[in-house]
Amino acid sequence: MMNVTFESVGSAHIIDLFGRLDSANASAVEQQLLGKLAEGSGGVVIDFSRLDYISSAGLRIVLVVAKRMKQAGRRLVLTGFQPNIKDVFEISGFLNILDVAPNRAEAVKRSEGA
Repeated sequence: MMNVTFESVGSAHIIDLFGRLDSANASAVEQQLLGKLAEGSGGVVIDFSRLDYISSAGLRIVLVVAKRMKQAGRRLVLTGFQPNIKDVFEISGFLNILDVAPNRAEAVKRSEGA
């Protein structure tokens, strides 16, 4: 089961991921995220604090979103990693190439360019 919610804090757009992000729902989640990103401007925070599992298909979505954000000149900041999710990002090398904040407040601040 996978749920995605969106909210705005200042000029930042926050995406909360709930549940499991895997090949069964990756395509739908990708379309949802890219559609939402196309609607707005400003920085984006993806909060993983309620994500229980991420597969390689989920990692690919994060890369697609990061690439789109960079092309648009917008900031993407990740936060809220559970230990198992952080391990996946660390093993994949993503922690070295993506902006990861220690908490949601810092992520919002960074996404706004502060």
